[in-house]
Amino acid sequence: MTNPIGFIGLGNAGASVCKALLDKGQTVIGFDLSPERRKAAAEIGVTLADSAADVASKADRIILSLPKPEASIAVVEEILAAGHRPSIIIETSTVTPATAIACHTRCRAEGVGFVDAAIAGGVASMASAKITFFLGGSPEEIALARPVLDLLAERIFELGPIGAGMGTKVVNNGVMHAVMVVLIEAFAMSTKLGVPVQTMVDILNREEGLMRPLVHRVQERMADGNYTGGMSVSNARKDSVLALETAQNLGVPLFATLASHTPYEIAEAKGMGDLDYAALATLWEDWASVSFEKK
Repeated sequence: MTNPIGFIGLGNAGASVCKALLDKGQTVIGFDLSPERRKAAAEIGVTLADSAADVASKADRIILSLPKPEASIAVVEEILAAGHRPSIIIETSTVTPATAIACHTRCRAEGVGFVDAAIAGGVASMASAKITFFLGGSPEEIALARPVLDLLAERIFELGPIGAGMGTKVVNNGVMHAVMVVLIEAFAMSTKLGVPVQTMVDILNREEGLMRPLVHRVQERMADGNYTGGMSVSNARKDSVLALETAQNLGVPLFATLASHTPYEIAEAKGMGDLDYAALATLWEDWASVSFEKK
């Protein structure tokens, strides 16, 4: 058996990644606590191990795909306690940056490499080896992980130290989930106004639609620190008030949209009314002690 890849966690995501590795001609040794998942993995060609520690006794490169942070910590501890020292553990489970850092610290003390390689995308992209990875770790540890990740990846973002990969996924997912609520609220309003759903999709899908705040405001104005001209805070605040009034008249409850109105009131009260509405970013620069301007 030549240089197998260990895999711990054979759920939907794990099994899909295993399939991609098997399709690339790799030998995969896997384990999951669930007998049903072990059986399903064996049926697609995964060689089963008896435990997480058993995986580490047979594979020098190990991927984790586990359901919660506590499971990742427990598996790392099990592997190290059994005396096994794989060259690299690749964390693809969705965990917090703090969990990734804790696992890395524990592994580093035992001479084991550890990277966090958060996965962006669904099981289809996993199974077809078209994964986008958000990768965090030292250059030396990333060099150990890349030969495995390159088998699976369509794109890899190397983001910095350990925890950066998971942190980026948490931020990315947070944006997606918050935007989802805003969109549901918006479509509830537009539907009550008689606008077909597909028509509203087409409106928001224009260059001047949903992507404009990201491309024009974040990528250009925030990165340049340029808030002169453009749509003013005062006008954006007015539009926000109109949206809230319209929702009230339509009987549509708003949660995310209502919360997003508050910064406009704060900015207006601070005398920022004539600045482009992207200037709201300066509030967070002050509150969070960050700078959005490109270096």
